[in-house]
Formats: sequence, C-alpha cells, structure tokens
Amino acid sequence: MSAAPVLHPLTTGAEARSRGPARGLAVVCVNGGQAAAVRGTWSASIEWLVDGLAARFTDLRFVEVRYRVKSWKRLDWCVDDALAAIGVAAAERVLLVGFSMGGAVSVRAAAHPSVTGVLGLAPWLPDELDVSPLVGRRLDVLHGALDRWLPGIPGVSPSSSRRGFERATRLGVEGTYTLIPGAVHGIAVRNRRSGRLLALPRAARWKELVEARVARFRDA
Repeated sequence: MSAAPVLHPLTTGAEARSRGPARGLAVVCVNGGQAAAVRGTWSASIEWLVDGLAARFTDLRFVEVRYRVKSWKRLDWCVDDALAAIGVAAAERVLLVGFSMGGAVSVRAAAHPSVTGVLGLAPWLPDELDVSPLVGRRLDVLHGALDRWLPGIPGVSPSSSRRGFERATRLGVEGTYTLIPGAVHGIAVRNRRSGRLLALPRAARWKELVEARVARFRDA
C-alpha cells in the first residue's frame, strides 16, 4: 500500500495532496467540472486511479488538485490552481493528467516549462480551446466509447476530444488516441454515505492503459 497523501494548501486558495518522493518526476492530476460555480471536490475517478498508480510507481510523485471552484466558467482559476500544484510538485518533468474538464485545464497549463506531456481521460477539448501550449509536448487521449452528454448526466463525446486531438497533431504534436469499448464517462464514483470508491464498467481497462502511459513518461 502507498503512504497516506500529504495535504498542501496552494497559493491560489485551492488545495493539493501528494504521494511519493518529493523529487524527480511528478504526475499532476486535475479534475472535471460543471457549469455551476460550486466548491471544488476530490475526483473519485482520479483518486481511484492514483491509489493504484502510487502503489506501482513508487519512484514517482502523484499530485491531485482540488480546485477552488470546479466550473468551466472559472476555467482561468482552475488553470491557475493546476499551475500552483505543478509548483508544489517541484519536479524536473511533469505529466499532466486531466479528467473531463481537466483536459482543457491541462492543455492550457502545459505551457509550464516542466510539463512534457498531457494525458487526457475523456477530456473536454472544446473547439475554441487553443492547443498551441502542447507544441513540443506529447498528447495521449483515452476516451470511453459510450461516453456522451445526456440530460442530467455529465459526459463528453469522443468525437469532440478526437477533434481536439487532431487539431493538436496538425501542429506537429505527437501522441495517441484510444477508444475504450464499453466504457462510459467516469472511471469510479464515490458512495455518498460511506465515501468508498466504486469502480465503473471497464475501470480495469482504464487503469491498464493509464499505467502504460505513465510508464512511458517515467522511462522517457
């Protein structure tokens, strides 16, 4: 088992928590969001993944971000929170992992000089998003084939993230785009009563693919 995470107040007023050695390489993970301006929370999907990743990659530092406000209407704030967490990571090289809205946050934060790549998990990459911060970095996208927005149910269409990925490749950005058959938008959810994390369908496949890309980052 990996050690309990260490909490870090960020200069922006957000919060981060980290596991792993405070040097070398870091994986900084950012959450999704919504339209309404609500207080940030820890991502169940990211937490479920990091629990396994930190146990396997004991030589890497994993940093999770809790935004001040998790809303795409405060995207600038979320980007500032991510950049503050990169500062806390204090790593030579950083892989940004962005779930849902965290995809757009990661692309914008990729301009930080220590960032060498972005891994988007069902990433929101709207057509108006400037993907030029990815130039000179790597972009890998994983997306559930059954993901889509439905009334009252959050989601991101794979066709949307595919367009964002292709816009980046036209700028010379290298990477991969992978659809996960049978997977939906999330990887895990949190039981409201117990707080326990519950894996969603195809979570094991998500984990396998994420591990492969984290290993590539580590070994680059």
